[in-house]
Amino acid sequence: METIIYKQVDGCSIAADIYPAAGADPAPVLLWIHGGALITGSRSGIPKLLLEEFTRAGFALVAIDYRLAPETKLPAIVEDVEAAARWVRGPGAQRFAFDPNRLAILGASAGGYLTLLLGARLTPRPQALVSFFGYGDIVGDWYLRPDPFYRSQGLIPAELAESAVGTEPVSAVENPEERGRFYRYCRQRGTWPLRVTGMDPARGLQPFHPFCPERNLTPYYPPTLLLHGDADTDVPYAQSVAMAAALDSAGVKNELLTIPDGPHGYINTTTRDDYESANPTPAAKSLHRTLAFLKDKLPTLP
Repeated sequence: METIIYKQVDGCSIAADIYPAAGADPAPVLLWIHGGALITGSRSGIPKLLLEEFTRAGFALVAIDYRLAPETKLPAIVEDVEAAARWVRGPGAQRFAFDPNRLAILGASAGGYLTLLLGARLTPRPQALVSFFGYGDIVGDWYLRPDPFYRSQGLIPAELAESAVGTEPVSAVENPEERGRFYRYCRQRGTWPLRVTGMDPARGLQPFHPFCPERNLTPYYPPTLLLHGDADTDVPYAQSVAMAAALDSAGVKNELLTIPDGPHGYINTTTRDDYESANPTPAAKSLHRTLAFLKDKLPTLP
């Protein structure tokens, strides 16, 4: 693994970890976008099992950081992940022998959301998208209203929540638990859209629409695999159901794989024993399906 800086902006150096493929060059490349509600998380959060299986199968993998909210607002966050994709196809391809014509984007939770958004924004389009428990709509009731699940955990005082964030841009989190508390505070009050985007939903939802993947689909959108547990208490399973329906309406090839009783973040607890079992769990089966999907859309060289 090698760490590089793919972008510098406003005194903030934004890093990516490069994992080479086990196989022939040039390698198809996977761009991994971490979750964390756009508020916390880092490139190091990619599940080890996924990383091992992807690289073993002949894919190079680039795991990126990006500037985080609320210090940086959503439009600039999107600029960062777009810059990462350009780096992969340009300087990254030249330096690390990536095949720029065989690119898939993957992400979990908020990273799944950014993955789906890039599918509508990048030119040329990636060859495939994989969204683990992501979402296509950032102004649904699930984000605009106080969330009963998070409110049941005890209300977080405003002063405690706000102490976790500052004014300078940040892309590497040193206090993930504190920033996670800020996220829960936002969900308890239904203020996530305002704090992350800087746009007030009370003044109208139209400014949010360019940042809602399911509202920006065309027949040219990349083939998409959606994976979501139906017991998710953070991102509603209905978000992936709605995204699949929107993809169907736009004539885009897609597959929704439901993990029965799967919680949010289920890929982080799926073990190698499960993955290699003769009778794998639904969660492990979903990872096998992910690898098969990627091999189909980005075939590796012999």
